Amino acid sequence: MNKFEFEEDLPVLGPFAADDIVRGVCRYLRNLGYSPLTEFKLKTNRRVDVIGLDKGGRFVIVEVKSSVADYKTDSKWPEYLPFGDQLYFAVANGFPVEILPEDCGIIIADPYNAAVLREAPVITMNAARRKTQHVRFAKTAADRLHQTRDLQI
Repeated sequence: MNKFEFEEDLPVLGPFAADDIVRGVCRYLRNLGYSPLTEFKLKTNRRVDVIGLDKGGRFVIVEVKSSVADYKTDSKWPEYLPFGDQLYFAVANGFPVEILPEDCGIIIADPYNAAVLREAPVITMNAARRKTQHVRFAKTAADRLHQTRDLQI
């Protein structure tokens, strides 16, 4: 992902709800060539906020945090690590990023776009898990597309 430098005196916009951050993250991932899905259910039945699949078959997971309280009450995010090649936290500008884990990437987002503040380390997924997740990702995307079209008729 492209990394952008942030100036310390950027204005703090918001506050933004989690949906606003998700929207900006999804737009950003699309611009990078990822196909994002929101509220994606992993094999463990945990739901990630955003998962993106690139043309090389790699997964990026983005955990959205709209407040410090949201971050501090969430202890399930480490369970996401085996299901992505990279894991990011996405927050709004002004979030105290120093409280986020150092071994995860950081994305700053608003409703319209996002930028990487810190790159996430690449951890290659298990091949069998990747294959299973590709099928789950495709099926989820197809089912959602069908549901959207079915509601239009």
